[in-house]
Amino acid sequence: MVKLAPLNASLLSPDHADNAIPLWLAGEGTLTEALSQLTPPQSAWVRNQGFQGEKGRVVAVPDPNGAVAAVLAGIGPHNAAALNLWDAAPLPERLPAGRYRLATALAGAAATQFALGWLLGAYRYTRFRSQAKPAAATSLVLPAGADGAYAEAAATAICAARDLINAPANELGPEQLAQAATDLATEFKGSARICSGEALREQYPLVHAVGAGSTRAPRLIDCQWPRPGAPRVTLVGKGVCFDSGGLDLKPSAGMLLMKKDMGGAACALGLARLLLAMGAPIALRLLIPAVENSVSGSAYRPGDVWRSRKGLSVEIGNTDAEGRLVLADALADADAERPDLLIDLATLTGAARTALGPDLPAVFSSDAALAEAARLAGESICDPMWPLPLWAGYDDELYSRVADLNNVSSSPFAGAVIAALFLKRFVTATPAWLHVDLYAWNPRERPGRPVGAEAQGIRALYALIRQKFG
Repeated sequence: MVKLAPLNASLLSPDHADNAIPLWLAGEGTLTEALSQLTPPQSAWVRNQGFQGEKGRVVAVPDPNGAVAAVLAGIGPHNAAALNLWDAAPLPERLPAGRYRLATALAGAAATQFALGWLLGAYRYTRFRSQAKPAAATSLVLPAGADGAYAEAAATAICAARDLINAPANELGPEQLAQAATDLATEFKGSARICSGEALREQYPLVHAVGAGSTRAPRLIDCQWPRPGAPRVTLVGKGVCFDSGGLDLKPSAGMLLMKKDMGGAACALGLARLLLAMGAPIALRLLIPAVENSVSGSAYRPGDVWRSRKGLSVEIGNTDAEGRLVLADALADADAERPDLLIDLATLTGAARTALGPDLPAVFSSDAALAEAARLAGESICDPMWPLPLWAGYDDELYSRVADLNNVSSSPFAGAVIAALFLKRFVTATPAWLHVDLYAWNPRERPGRPVGAEAQGIRALYALIRQKFG
């Protein structure tokens, strides 16, 4: 069972403002204004440190007894109005342990971002370190105007998703992923149904085929939180707990990060958690095909033809294109209900990373306005995604001589687009569908974003859903 690691940073109610250390934000162009809030000796001391408001730099100002009287935090060329959560993320680790209050006034949205960044700045995955050095515990009085409930719910959702992605595959297989979903259903008074065995073979044949090579049995996880009369939102997350490539085996270097191939499922779980914690007025359904793509005598093969849940037959051109197969059955199930919004999240293609890099998930939709709304929602809160086209001219790349379609193209081009077009074959009734092709990993170290798992799209998609449905 994967449990959420505690953070070494916290938010306190405004009642705790007394005796809290004032924290001033200083930009490279607003340093004089920040220094004016200090006493002349304190201001002179800061200037003697050579502090110019550089991004990420922190200067603790001592009182006559050597205790911390105030702190100045550099935000670089930004001003406070343009603050984002990553400007706040360095602070929990760079400040001395203690209780702080934000002395710089921020507008509500910026104050909320600051509070969330403060919490995320303390995230570290230390589950398997026997002698992990504890970080200094810091707390922040909730800034005026900040939505503390959202900041804490978003931080919990993001960190829970990160913990799932960071977990090694020997600790997190299909069974454990199903347990995480079941626990979420229980926590928020929903229902969870797990389909496995012969029932899975009959109802979700592509999911069963992909997972048949592993001793850890595949399953389809179906969690629901009904709300009569409310708009219906369905989330689908790719839950490939480890991807060896199957019989089309990946090289060893290609497997090193394949514990994260269930990143779509983790992000879908995180998004569901945030929607439920914040009481979004929707009826929510969550579908996760959970499998391990392994090599054995029972593994599915290149050249096999499998009948999908939708009835379309699929020729297997490559067993390493397994994610789109398990998503196809789950999407067909979701599509049959015609929800008001259907979103799938998946670590699906290297082509999307080649096009957009690790920080920028690709988003596809047959509704260009919906994809643009997702982009704008993410842009406003530093959770970016970028629309790519469902270019119909590439649809014939999925042609098969023996089946309704192939799971891959023979062309080396437009891999992310062709994968999205494959999924589109299984979404034919739902009017609003988004496919998010994400990386779910930070390849370099940054405050609040350590090397390792990243929960991409959770905040952007939450904002989009609340804009559409309240």
